[in-house]
Amino acid sequence: MFFEKMVFQRIFLNVLQEDRSMHLQPGLYRHYKGPQYRVFSVARHSETEEEVVFYQALYGDFGMWVRPLSMFLETVEVDGEHVPRFALVEAEASLFSRT
Repeated sequence: MFFEKMVFQRIFLNVLQEDRSMHLQPGLYRHYKGPQYRVFSVARHSETEEEVVFYQALYGDFGMWVRPLSMFLETVEVDGEHVPRFALVEAEASLFSRT
């Protein structure tokens, strides 16, 4: 019974994670500190299989970045209020397919 419960929990957590990544739309996002970024896709780390967000700064040297999906989607506290770390400004079509 313990083994079956562990397998169920693993499958359930994988489904939740997949659902979260499917809801992250490519497009323009605003960081809670103000700068804007273009999100291209969610990718998977080759060694850990952790989902990461692939995105580009729209200021300065226009650097390309990856950040763990869980961190990208989390909220942060600003002046006593919880706000999204990144907020969608405008959705765009993905450059990458999810096949």
